[in-house]
Amino acid sequence: MPAEPVRFAYWVPNVSGGLVTSRIEQRTDWGYDYNRELAVLAENNGFDYALSQVRYMASYGAEFQHESTSFSLALLLATQRLKVIAAVHPGLWHPGVLAKLGATADHLSNGRFAVNVVSGWFKGEFTALGEPWLEHDERYRRSEEFIRALRQIWTEDHTELAGDFYRLRDFSLKPKPLNTPERPHPEIFQGGNSTAARAMAGRVSDWYFSNGKDFDGVVEQIADVRNSAAQAGRTAPKFGLNGFLIARDTETEARETLREIVAQADTDAVEGFGAAVKQAGQSTGDGKGMWQDSSFEDLVQYNDGFRTGLIGTPEQIAERIVAYKRLGVDLLLLGFLHYHEEVEYFGRRVLPLVRELEAQLPESEAESVPVHA
Repeated sequence: MPAEPVRFAYWVPNVSGGLVTSRIEQRTDWGYDYNRELAVLAENNGFDYALSQVRYMASYGAEFQHESTSFSLALLLATQRLKVIAAVHPGLWHPGVLAKLGATADHLSNGRFAVNVVSGWFKGEFTALGEPWLEHDERYRRSEEFIRALRQIWTEDHTELAGDFYRLRDFSLKPKPLNTPERPHPEIFQGGNSTAARAMAGRVSDWYFSNGKDFDGVVEQIADVRNSAAQAGRTAPKFGLNGFLIARDTETEARETLREIVAQADTDAVEGFGAAVKQAGQSTGDGKGMWQDSSFEDLVQYNDGFRTGLIGTPEQIAERIVAYKRLGVDLLLLGFLHYHEEVEYFGRRVLPLVRELEAQLPESEAESVPVHA
């Protein structure tokens, strides 16, 4: 059976400020008309997924933002094949309410709705809304319970749950989301770099998203997530990796673009974001929380996207993508400086090279290389 090709997703720029916290020109817009055109362009240039961001409060260079679930549904209705992932926060959503929204969105899109469960890094949003801000590992414990409730509601009738965070009593959802050959319910994604996040992903999630990482970082995370899944007696989740892609005709041009992005960084916004996210993960005892070792340059792309190293010529980037695939990466979640132009460039210049390199892999290497702790 042939190996699955590496898949591609893009960050939906439904939040102002683009995907880098820099004063450099970004020919990207957070509005709907721009994003509707982008979604169609993306699905016609090799993208399988789009991830709508979630930010509830103006901050850190993101002054304006569209809500993720409603924006995701709008993009689903504007496309034919693209799967759209809506980011949601347990603590601000009840799983039963989200399950209802998700079932409707799934029917309206013929089975293309998905969710990304975000455990939360922005304490200010929770306190501004009068909601409690839990300690780090407690946020992940709540998210795990949220996912268990969501999956049960989507697949069973008469749901019963007596949890520490959610209680369901004989709750039945109808209609349920579509059950397709590809998936029994909307796919459930989850992020986080910490030990708690990796363990939770192995126990309950369909997909695990990592912040940007080099090869060694990817190997370590995949090993941890797979070990957690094995201990839980379940198939390991698929692995998605964040990356900011700068593809140019020459490596010099690509590197100069990166240099200009960092040189024109909005220092106050980057430092404010850095202080918020590092506070959010500082309670992890082993220092593996998200952003704990991120430099100023890393934080200019707020999910460490430069670290993945997708910067250079189409040939260099394609080779690096396939190297990540061989380590076990199933999906690349990409951000761009100028979305419309660069998504089209990716589909025309980078993606064909990726597919050529995948086809050249020996059969023994076509599947993900096993990763051991």
